[in-house]
Amino acid sequence: MMSFVSLLLVGNLFHAIQAEQLTKCEVFQRLKDLDGYGGITLPEWVCTVFHTSGCDTQTVVNNNGSTEYGLFQINNKIWCRDNHIPHSRDICGISCDKFLDDDLTDDIMCVKKILDNVGINYWLAHKALCSEKLDQWRCEKW
Repeated sequence: MMSFVSLLLVGNLFHAIQAEQLTKCEVFQRLKDLDGYGGITLPEWVCTVFHTSGCDTQTVVNNNGSTEYGLFQINNKIWCRDNHIPHSRDICGISCDKFLDDDLTDDIMCVKKILDNVGINYWLAHKALCSEKLDQWRCEKW
């Protein structure tokens, strides 16, 4: 019985720390506040997020001495702070680990700052893969 309880607790803990893999329609719904911001449509965002993080809210990528976090792969050298880059510019004024949870409110606030400062080209996938032929990135539910 003790091993069953231990297994149950470990299973619940594992579930609590698992990444949330969003579907195309879930991304579409959650990013509605970004629709049209900076001239970027929702299908463009869904495509960009898919090619940037695989729609996984807990994606972390080490990239040439910096780290990129979350659904939007926000970089720790400029936009957020963590223990790896002590002198980050931290333009968004937030800890990078906040981009790894399932609440996208702070992610979207930072994304808007990125758009205002450097534009959509921050996300390399956008120009290469998400600037045309966007019908497959629409979600008819919403």
